[in-house]
Amino acid sequence: GKEVIIANAIIAILTIGGQQLFSFFTFSCPCHVGQNLIYGLAFLGVPALILLIVGYALNNQTWRLIMGKRPHFERVTASNKLLKCKLVCFVLCSITGRALVAPVTWLAVTLINGSYYICAVSEYVPVYYYAAAPNVTASERSRILATFPCTQLVPPELTRARDEVILLLRYQSQVAGWLLIAVVVITVFLSYCLASCFSPLSFLHFRYWSSYVHNEQELFDEATEQHSRLYAMQHVRKFFGFVPGSENVKEIRIPSLREWQAISGLAILKRVDEEHYDYSLLHDWALKERASGKYLRIDEDP
Repeated sequence: GKEVIIANAIIAILTIGGQQLFSFFTFSCPCHVGQNLIYGLAFLGVPALILLIVGYALNNQTWRLIMGKRPHFERVTASNKLLKCKLVCFVLCSITGRALVAPVTWLAVTLINGSYYICAVSEYVPVYYYAAAPNVTASERSRILATFPCTQLVPPELTRARDEVILLLRYQSQVAGWLLIAVVVITVFLSYCLASCFSPLSFLHFRYWSSYVHNEQELFDEATEQHSRLYAMQHVRKFFGFVPGSENVKEIRIPSLREWQAISGLAILKRVDEEHYDYSLLHDWALKERASGKYLRIDEDP
């Protein structure tokens, strides 16, 4: 929907801005044989990998897929397995598509910029581009080529050769960047076309379904917030004798030292029976203990 397009656009814009700042403040090619390739590829690949992992982690569908449990009463049949496999594949493709927005943007922008690629492969430029000193050894040639990304390290007599090499590498990098963008755009377009062709819903029905899912999630989140607040309120009232916002409070409960200790440890999700969990130590205390103890009456007039 429109929300997905807007979200992807925001992610792409933030990635572009982050890449420019990252390059400006951190990138400095070592201009040394053997180090250039590792350094350039690290700046190309590692941030893209991190962005991919973050994209997976920030998608709620990832955790829904990982934490989803099949009901015990559901019969396992061949048709159910096939349907579940199709659903898992579809969700994985959807999650991966969203997660790839930032890393692909990073790779495309860095390739179009060209600096990382130039640093990484300068020492591997073909020999015929290095006509200024044809009599040097191969190792010496690689050492000199490795200094080409650093202008201040290049001898004056090799300036023209250096400019030719940089232009060649920048051309290769930018072409690779635009090809990556073209491949991604075509892949996304074809994916949407195939998904639409195989969808059992018509165009308007699909829009209605998308709207329904969006509204259902919003309402569910609101109900979750209210339900959990009301549920927690019962346990807080039992512990303190009142809840925040109460009017005309007549008395408050004074918890004992043992009760304070009971709710002050590290909270873990504790299974009570086959169907229920204790969500916190206060929850566990409220279900097990009686609300007896010392109460202090509050006078209406100070």
